[in-house]
Amino acid sequence: MTVEAGGERLTPEDVARVAREDAPVVVPEAARERVRVARERVEAVVESGEAVYGVNTGFGELVDERIPDEDIERLQLNLVRSHAAGAGRELAREEVRALLLGRLNALVKGHSGVREVVVDHLVTMLDEGVHPVVKSRGSLGASGDLAPLAHLALVLVGEGEADVETESDTERLPGDEALATAGLDPLTLRAKEGLALINGTQLTVGLAALAVVDAERAVRAADVAGALTTEVTMGTTASSDDAIAAVRPHRGHAESARNVKRLTADSEIVESHRNCDRVQDAYSIRCLPQVHGAVRDAVRHLREAVEVELNSATDNPLIFDAADADDRASGTDEAAVLSGGNFHGDPLALPLDYLTNAVTELAAVCERRVDRMVNPNVQEAHLPPFLTEKSGLRSGYMIAQYTAAALVNENRATGRPSMDNTPVSGNQEDHVSMSAQSAFDARRAVENAVTVVGIELLCGAQAAEFVGGEATASDRSSGDEPRDDDSLSHGVGTGAAYEAVREAVAPLVEDRPLHEEIETADALVASGLLEERVESALGESLA
Repeated sequence: MTVEAGGERLTPEDVARVAREDAPVVVPEAARERVRVARERVEAVVESGEAVYGVNTGFGELVDERIPDEDIERLQLNLVRSHAAGAGRELAREEVRALLLGRLNALVKGHSGVREVVVDHLVTMLDEGVHPVVKSRGSLGASGDLAPLAHLALVLVGEGEADVETESDTERLPGDEALATAGLDPLTLRAKEGLALINGTQLTVGLAALAVVDAERAVRAADVAGALTTEVTMGTTASSDDAIAAVRPHRGHAESARNVKRLTADSEIVESHRNCDRVQDAYSIRCLPQVHGAVRDAVRHLREAVEVELNSATDNPLIFDAADADDRASGTDEAAVLSGGNFHGDPLALPLDYLTNAVTELAAVCERRVDRMVNPNVQEAHLPPFLTEKSGLRSGYMIAQYTAAALVNENRATGRPSMDNTPVSGNQEDHVSMSAQSAFDARRAVENAVTVVGIELLCGAQAAEFVGGEATASDRSSGDEPRDDDSLSHGVGTGAAYEAVREAVAPLVEDRPLHEEIETADALVASGLLEERVESALGESLA
């Protein structure tokens, strides 16, 4: 499916399709016309001889240094070279592609002033699989993601390195050779173009877009895992009743509650103990709609910010029609060049840190439900300790809970970068957002949460092997196999989830290394396969 980069309607799903599925990219003619008009305005400003930041002046603390006309092109090349000062690991393939797409979509807003050939180079690099080698660390989130974007821009001028994909392999080549494989020549940057390429929030927003897609998938999978846990621990779904959500109408609460009800529809397991003496479950089960719902609302908040940012002009200065600018700081009668701070990452940094908090809480409640399934001090009578026969001789899923707890701890220990500030550039840039680090941390927190959800699914499926019949503790201690009793059926959705797990992971009888099946369950969630299977059974999408 082709993704349109027109500067107006790019979505997190579009970013994921281009970054992960190599969807081709097209720039509509209306966006191209905006690019051409903005370039004409830049050239008019250059010809006017007025001092314009980043066009014929130095950068940052060097803003008062005027650059002669004959050095303007050299200025842009020096800018790219000097700012390619990143460190740390290299960005992964999908991260580089998200970065490329984000920068492309911002440039075609028509306020950056690059030539159309710059746009075409970015499109071709995406479509032909030319991926700049980009160091991940170095951005302060103001003035945008300078260092990572400069590593990207190096390849456009024929320098740096890029990974080029062939039919059978990936080869790392110098920038000029990498461009040649796609039929491109290195660019000679004109006035403003180097600054337009490196000044923006596209690393932050690219990572954030992927985090949104993954976090939404994680919370839907957590609803599935939590519904299965509710069943196999003989919990009640009364806490997900519409009436409860209606009198505290948070949107996320209602969505997760509705999911639990649909997932457990027609569950004989739930019906089997509807009239038992216990009227309330532990918080990790009873408060599932409230906790998962709050996470949903946090992810939604980030989605809103990402959708705005993806379709924004975030470099500095920005080019406008003089008639549209109240304050024509510099320019000509036709063009206004305004210096501002659209590169500042706080509109993303704050909701990204919020997301890290939220998915940490999601992982934490999932881990508590895992404990309720494996812990002999709190689990239901029909479940054997650590979900294994002959516990003691066998450890079952004991250490899977350790892994879940370790991942929750890692998330809790993650800093909140937006709370920090380190002035730079001679104190000219005296307040920065650290938004890129917020994005890296949020993605890691989401990845950890996905793994914890996968562990809950594994334990839920294993616990299901002991549901049904009237086995006593002594019966279980003498057996070698999980119970095979189909007298009580799962709900429509939880049954599909159980089958999806069982197709990939066999019931646990004898102890075995669990790391591979944890990875399998993680992939089941992360790939969306679990969601597809459940939605197919339900005949409708999860909220």
